[in-house]
Amino acid sequence: MSRRPLVLALALALPFAANATDLMQTYELARAGDPQLSIAESTRLIDKEGAVQARAALLPQVDGSASYRLDHSSRPGSPTGDGKGRTYGVDISQTIFDWSRIANLRGQKAISNAADYDLASANSELITRTSAAYFNVLIGIESLAAAETNEAASRKQFDYAQKRLDVGLAPITDVHEARAEYDSARANTILARNALDDSYRALAEITGQPITGLRGLPDEFRPELPVDQTADVWVSRALEQNPDLKSAEFQLESAQFGVSSARAGHYPTLSLGGGYTNGTSWDSVGGTLSRDVEGYNWGVTLRVPIFAGGATQSGVRQALAQRDRAADGLEQTRRALVRNTSNAYQALVAGVSEVEARRLAVVSAKSALDASQVGLEVGTRTVLDVLQNQRTLFQAQVEFARSKYQFLQNRLLLEQAAGTLDGADVQDVNRLLTADAEARLANPETTTQ
Repeated sequence: MSRRPLVLALALALPFAANATDLMQTYELARAGDPQLSIAESTRLIDKEGAVQARAALLPQVDGSASYRLDHSSRPGSPTGDGKGRTYGVDISQTIFDWSRIANLRGQKAISNAADYDLASANSELITRTSAAYFNVLIGIESLAAAETNEAASRKQFDYAQKRLDVGLAPITDVHEARAEYDSARANTILARNALDDSYRALAEITGQPITGLRGLPDEFRPELPVDQTADVWVSRALEQNPDLKSAEFQLESAQFGVSSARAGHYPTLSLGGGYTNGTSWDSVGGTLSRDVEGYNWGVTLRVPIFAGGATQSGVRQALAQRDRAADGLEQTRRALVRNTSNAYQALVAGVSEVEARRLAVVSAKSALDASQVGLEVGTRTVLDVLQNQRTLFQAQVEFARSKYQFLQNRLLLEQAAGTLDGADVQDVNRLLTADAEARLANPETTTQ
């Protein structure tokens, strides 16, 4: 599959692609620019050529040859002279029966089928890799906004404690505690800013160019589960359609044909061959002499292997071990698929409650902070109480951002496990992203809503 038409289409449809604002546009850029997907496409083409080459071994083989030679003879008691000659010919052979080559062709066809599923798996993995990188940026944006808000609030409390100390209304310990909290908040902001910068770079690694103006979830987002589907339904669908499992099944089939091909080293082979030769030579010894030779030949060759030094038996043992390895790999893939699909579904179910709980935690933490701030002003709370509530609010905001986007990621991971993930699923998630995420950095207070 060539992606050149896709690249040209994107060049026309997305003239400002570097400023893509949503997940769908970012995914289209990833399809055109991700080197990992390009490697998967090339690998598929490589694997498919194996079947072509295996088929070629069963088709007629035609070879042509031509030669020209110069001879010189010098013997005691005989005339000395020079000679020359030319020869050309054609040889043709056709396999009538060779079970090793037949089994090899069938095995290569299985590898070709596996390559198709490997590419399908790489395409679905591109979606989840792109979405994960995209969501990590969104989480980083909200985390940085929360960190900046926390830093500003901590600085405010530090200044407040310092003023109260100056007028003799607060002990020095309040200033030290406020200073320590402020320094910690500054460090958190630096870490959040670095993490966000790395997330942007990770996304650009997939798309091949910087992405800005990302869209995020609105404040009123409420997660929902797929309608009328259970974990067992998703597992059954995964066992039927997952491309990694299908690829492993074809790899096992290829390994089984590999055993047949190895055992065929004990079997006789039958082939048909023929040829044509035309040659002329000139000999000047004792006078000029010219000789012409022309001939035809054809026949059937039966080859019966008798002894190959133990190589055939070794090849059979090796093929059997490779078949067993492929069978174990298939079973491992199947078991992991059942577990991962069930886990993705349960994570999605738990995510609905988690997102709501995290949202309420932010609201509660904000209320607690406001109450402690009022208490500090009237003398019923200390600066330490306010700082503790401010830290709790910051952590709640970060966890709320993580839970929202992890829910969307789990939704895509579940579709990937089931083997049904495609661009339509990306579009469905993309419709949920309606807010200007980077606006939060200009107005960090939005993270507390």
